[in-house]
Amino acid sequence: MTEVRGKILKGIAGFYYVYAGGIGVVECKAKGLFRNQGVKPLPGDMAELEISDGNKLSGNITEILPRKNSLIRPAVANVDQVLVFFAVKDPDPHLNLLDRFLISMEKNGLPAYIIFNKTDLCDEKTVDSLRDIYHRAGYTTFAISAGKGIGREEVVHLLEGKTSVLAGPSGVGKSTFMNLINPDATSIVGELSEKIKRGKNTTRHTELFPVGNDSYLIDTPGFSSFYIDDIEAGELGEYYPEIKKNEPGCRFAGCSHIRENDCGVRKALSEGLIAPERYENYCRLYEEAMKRKKF
Repeated sequence: MTEVRGKILKGIAGFYYVYAGGIGVVECKAKGLFRNQGVKPLPGDMAELEISDGNKLSGNITEILPRKNSLIRPAVANVDQVLVFFAVKDPDPHLNLLDRFLISMEKNGLPAYIIFNKTDLCDEKTVDSLRDIYHRAGYTTFAISAGKGIGREEVVHLLEGKTSVLAGPSGVGKSTFMNLINPDATSIVGELSEKIKRGKNTTRHTELFPVGNDSYLIDTPGFSSFYIDDIEAGELGEYYPEIKKNEPGCRFAGCSHIRENDCGVRKALSEGLIAPERYENYCRLYEEAMKRKKF
C-alpha cells in the first residue's frame, strides 16, 4: 500500500474521487471510522489516501485533514471565496434569490463576487443598472459573456491560488464559464466521467476542478430556491453590508429599518446610498422571518 495526499473532487454513491497530483484521479471508499465520527467527506477536503500498489487508481480515504471552513449549501469545504453567477437575461435575474444567497455567504464570512453573464443579450444600460444595485451594497461585480468569450481576463485573476465556488441558478452559463476559464479542466472531467460512466455536460453534483497552480473551481448544481430559515428578523440587517454600514445612524436600538422614525438606513435609502431593490428585498425577508417566529 502507498500513502498519498489529495483533494476530493466529488462524491457519488459512497465513492469519492480524489485528485492526487501526478497520479491522477483516484476512486476511493471512505473507511467506516468517518461514519462512526459523524464526518462526511466533502469536495474541497484534503485527504490522506491508501492506494494499492497494483492499482493506483483505487484506494481508501484514511483521514480527512482539518478544515478551515465548510458550507451546508453547497456542501463544500476549504473555500476561499464564492463567485455568484446570474444571467442578465434568459433567464432574467431573480434578485431576491441572489440576495438570499449573498446573505448566506455573509453569515459564513465568505467573500462573494457577483458575475452577470450573457451581457450580449441585452443593452448596456440594463447591465449597468444591475451592477449599480450591488455596487451600492459594496459588492464587486463583473459583466461578461462566457458564450462569446468576453470578460475572461477580468475574472481569472480572482481564481489564482484560491479555491472558489461557482454557484447560481440553472441555465445561467456556469459550465460555459468553466470552459472559458480553463478548457484543460475537461481532461480531468473526462477522466472522472469515464470512472463513473456518466456524461459530463450536466452538473448534478458538486464537483471541484483544478484550474491552475493551487487553484480550484467548484462547480455546483443550479438552484431555483435558497432558504435562510436559520436567520432571525433581528439579525438580518447584519448580513446586508449597506444596512449594517448605516445602522449607527438609527435613533433607536433594535431598529427594524422599516417603520421607525429617525432611521439611518431609511435616510440612506432616501439619499440614494441604498438601492431600492435591495431595501425592498430586505423588507420582504424581514416579514418572512417575523412570520416564522410566530409559529
